Amino acid sequence: MNIGQNSGKQRFCGLWLALLAAALSLLASPSRAQVLDLASYPQGALEIVGKGTRHKFEIWIADTPDRQRQGLMYVRDLPANQGMLFVNESSRISSFWMKNTYIPLDMLFIDAGGKIVAVFANTTPLSLELVGPPTPVLAVLELRGGESARRGIRKGDRVSHPVFGPR
Repeated sequence: MNIGQNSGKQRFCGLWLALLAAALSLLASPSRAQVLDLASYPQGALEIVGKGTRHKFEIWIADTPDRQRQGLMYVRDLPANQGMLFVNESSRISSFWMKNTYIPLDMLFIDAGGKIVAVFANTTPLSLELVGPPTPVLAVLELRGGESARRGIRKGDRVSHPVFGPR
């Protein structure tokens, strides 16, 4: 009778360990093999024009669902003259979070005409709080945290890039 009890306990323990392993795999962060290399993203340039100012940036373009899902996650440093442009297929309400993003970012939400409609500065690294305005946008530009304030970039400035049509 003792043998039967151990066999049942072993099956229970085996099932419990299998369930625990499955749960842990769901909670684990993605392996580095699943992380896209930023060099694989399309690259380009854009310019932000304000009252008497022009600011040029070299950008990566997040133009696919996988690229948009990853964005600047896992990046440890972002030079002042670089950023990432997330482009929607059409204007829509957009929001972002900072999951697996280790550096603060400025998020500039841009309408279809290229006008910045909202700036969320120095977003909190690793936060799951959603960031975004209640206004439809065509694109979102992420810059190094604090860069908008340093350059005087603000709501109402214009972004020049082919995504927003000819200027």
